[in-house]
Amino acid sequence: MDKEQLSDRLSDIVPIKTVTVRNTKVCAGCTPHNNKLHVYDWLHDFPELQDASKMVEVQFKNTRKGYYINSNNLKLQLGDLVAVESLPGHDIGTVTLTGKLVELQMKKNNFRDDANGALKRVYRIARPADLEKYEQAKAREQSTMIRARKIAEGLGLQMKIGDVEYQGDGNKAIFYYIADERVDFRELIKVLAGEFRVKIEMKQIGARQEAGRIGGIGPCGREMCCSRWISNFVSVSTTAARYQDISINPQKLAGQCGKLKCCMNYEVDAYVEAQRSLPSREITLETKDATFYHFKTDIFSGMMTYSTDRYNAVNLETIHKERVFEIISMNKGGDKPLKLISETDVRNVKETSYTGDLLEDQSITRFDEQRKSSQPRKKRKPRKKRPDNRQDGTNPQRNNPKNDTPPGENKE
Repeated sequence: MDKEQLSDRLSDIVPIKTVTVRNTKVCAGCTPHNNKLHVYDWLHDFPELQDASKMVEVQFKNTRKGYYINSNNLKLQLGDLVAVESLPGHDIGTVTLTGKLVELQMKKNNFRDDANGALKRVYRIARPADLEKYEQAKAREQSTMIRARKIAEGLGLQMKIGDVEYQGDGNKAIFYYIADERVDFRELIKVLAGEFRVKIEMKQIGARQEAGRIGGIGPCGREMCCSRWISNFVSVSTTAARYQDISINPQKLAGQCGKLKCCMNYEVDAYVEAQRSLPSREITLETKDATFYHFKTDIFSGMMTYSTDRYNAVNLETIHKERVFEIISMNKGGDKPLKLISETDVRNVKETSYTGDLLEDQSITRFDEQRKSSQPRKKRKPRKKRPDNRQDGTNPQRNNPKNDTPPGENKE
């Protein structure tokens, strides 16, 4: 009889449910989570939908999930630690979703069955012996990764092993690595299998996936998006930086993974939409004073700055995009305005101009004049001189350190 079948029969006889920190319930439809694969069960209030499907979503690590069938009709809830089928042996994971939503998640993630068409199943709820073996395997991951890096370096392979994940029963290990070129790791697998006595599986990931697994703090001061919530990485190009008028500086545009920052794609659509209402930057503005060339643009406010020199900032004038369209239409008709700024804009600038000191209230010397006017400065009284006690036979120069000489020595 298979060991797993024997365990299933024993679980039917003596059902054991282990309650740990990981499977303690927080609220309805939610489990304790600190990873990007968390899913909220918004159908938890409908018991008929929870029993509509036997499929269960199980999470193993921050970037790995699987879908299994509950063939034993176990009463599973969110956060339960379960033992699931794997090749070879079994794996330990956390139930993150049950019911009808699991089928929708499978469709969204393009889940496919094995080659033989059979779904893997949930064996049982994890027992104390399973959890003990799982913790022992998990404790070996860091040391295994360091040792595997030394072995790969000794074989001269151009690759970097970024993470190691052991199976719940400790019979299999997944090595995640990054490499710029194709790597022949057949010899590496033989050495690793002989070193750690487990089944070896190699998975190549990109630089962004590696940064997501390691984690860290971004330049914005928050946790990196790739390790917090991004699961599908979209290609980023310098075109997004040009649309947003960001200087093409590789040191500032690159993230901790060495690639372009994913956050550059967040606002690029808003910038593209706003630029459609702006005039072309290649058009020059002709006035009776001079010819103006485009210098810079504040995209969302619609303010455009022009210079009289094509390559340098000379006689800069800032006007609204509506004024730019007006001058362009005048130039097409053969007319030139007197100045780039209209007369109404000049009046508005004069009316709103303020010649005083805006920071007068915040000045650190703002109370000095009030003190001078309200309280005149008092003159200090002269210090009294100490009287010389020559009548007592004391020497006033004795306290002077210059006149002090060590005993037994003559002063020259």
